[in-house]
Amino acid sequence: MTQYDYDLFVIGAGSGGVRAARMASGHGVRVAIAEERYLGGTCVNVGCVPKKLLVYASQFQDQFDAAAGFGWTVGKSTFNWSSLIANKNQEIERLHAVYNNLLQKSGVRIINGRANLLDAHTVVVAGTEYSAERIIIATGGWPSVPDMPGKQHTVTSNEMFFLDQLPKRIIIVGGGYIAVEFAGILHGLGVNTTICHRGDKLLRGFDEDIRDFLAHEMTKKGIKLLLNTDIEAIESTGDCFAARLIDGNKVSTDLVMYATGRTPNSTGFGLEALGIELDDEGAIKVNDDYQTNVPSIYALGDVTNRVNLTPVAIAEGIALVNKLYVNQPRPVDYDHIPTAVFSQPPIGTVGLTEAQAREKYPDIDIYLTRFTPMKNTLSGMDDKILMKMIVVRSTDRVVGIHMVGTDAPEIIQGMAVAIRAGATKAVFDSTIGIHPTAAEEFVTLRETN
Repeated sequence: MTQYDYDLFVIGAGSGGVRAARMASGHGVRVAIAEERYLGGTCVNVGCVPKKLLVYASQFQDQFDAAAGFGWTVGKSTFNWSSLIANKNQEIERLHAVYNNLLQKSGVRIINGRANLLDAHTVVVAGTEYSAERIIIATGGWPSVPDMPGKQHTVTSNEMFFLDQLPKRIIIVGGGYIAVEFAGILHGLGVNTTICHRGDKLLRGFDEDIRDFLAHEMTKKGIKLLLNTDIEAIESTGDCFAARLIDGNKVSTDLVMYATGRTPNSTGFGLEALGIELDDEGAIKVNDDYQTNVPSIYALGDVTNRVNLTPVAIAEGIALVNKLYVNQPRPVDYDHIPTAVFSQPPIGTVGLTEAQAREKYPDIDIYLTRFTPMKNTLSGMDDKILMKMIVVRSTDRVVGIHMVGTDAPEIIQGMAVAIRAGATKAVFDSTIGIHPTAAEEFVTLRETN
């Protein structure tokens, strides 16, 4: 008989924590999971899922406008934000029930409330102590807003999913994927949208051609980009706000959203007292087996601030359970992780950027194409597509594929399989394309840039 209440106690019922809990329980491990907010974590509640639903909603106006070129007469359309949010909330509630059922059917005990670490084997929730042989921390991240005058007037991505009404004007501060995604959503829903970013380009870390192309397409749609600037104060002016920029200019707006990064959720529940090591950004330090410096405590997902993506957190949960309870070490391969940005137009990317490839290899060939998608020959829309392939000349191996345009995330998923399989340019060239599609361009690229 074990001396502990549970073999495994998971703190945080987001994607990584839930997968680890369910999988461990399936192997006969006695598991409990604690969650203080909502089942499903950021992704289900204030991230991937509701964001994608809002992206869909924001695209209808363009589709209505495009219909005439294909012979359709579309009447006057109206949009109701409250209806969208109500329907979105209903879907999230359905997913809560799904997560709850999955955990219960797998034998995991769900404990509602904020968990605090008492010692290396004890967790306290709502005054009740639970002992466990091992503890996994999967508490994710949280939006961060810099301290400045008027900070109380701002919102983050969390609040955007629950606004009572849409603003007429918005300033989105930041240049990462959350900023560009919400800019596309709000612009598509008729909001006068401005991005304010202290950097000279959007999407730091992405391929330079992708960054430039997206900025051009967003500007073309009517989204205003204020680059190389920042807000130093926000003032309430009665019925709106005035954002004072670092150059002294003021911009009037109805809402200011900050998308300037997320902070690992690592404070306020006992890590400090246990001496669990954090890095300079507050992320929990772990080894290759997701183990902290306290041997019985592990961490995975965004709280470790490595690759902050839902599928990565899930993969880490699977790898950890395999290591601990199945004796099948299968470490996560962090190379060639495909990524999507649901901007408008969307981005799909996998592998190395051109800059990374040139730093790693002496002989790089670049294949690049920009074109008008077939649909837009009749739609009257001016959206373009960019596709880019990076090849090591000496081995012919494809090491990076990037795309901006309609269906980019769907197309890049398949490209990721090819890159992980080590596909060469010759393999792409010998593959017959599906015609007429945009995706076939990837197997018909012939001229280097």
